[in-house]
Amino acid sequence: MGKRRRCHNTDDLLSWSPPQPVQAFAPERVRAASLSAQIARGVSEALRQSGRDRPQIAEAMSAYLGEAVSPHMLDKYASEAAAEHVINVVRFMALIHATRSRALLQMLAEPFGWAVVEQRHLDAIGLAAALEERERINRAIDEQRAKLKRSGGLS
Repeated sequence: MGKRRRCHNTDDLLSWSPPQPVQAFAPERVRAASLSAQIARGVSEALRQSGRDRPQIAEAMSAYLGEAVSPHMLDKYASEAAAEHVINVVRFMALIHATRSRALLQMLAEPFGWAVVEQRHLDAIGLAAALEERERINRAIDEQRAKLKRSGGLS
């Protein structure tokens, strides 16, 4: 009996995993004693994960804002020790633009019990919510029907 050969042109179905609809930093990478320190750690993590160096990110932020952002400023925003240099929301948006980091947005949303997802998933989320509501209504109908049967009001 011959040796089986694997077709290397076919993807291994067992190696596939679904995409993650919510992108977040590993909690241990952004855990900090204060909110400003946590934001600094998030900035640092986004810079590290972006695959671009700080001068490139500063240049992209500058182009987005129409004002100068230096690598030195990025160093300050990413430093927990520079508490007086917390990034402002306008520059935070530019940083997200330059790094493409949805995890930065997710870091802001999580404390409120929210999630940042791509718009293309909104219809699926709406459908799931409608199905959950339909299931809740069906349970309420079944409970009312059972009550009526017990009381003899429904045969």
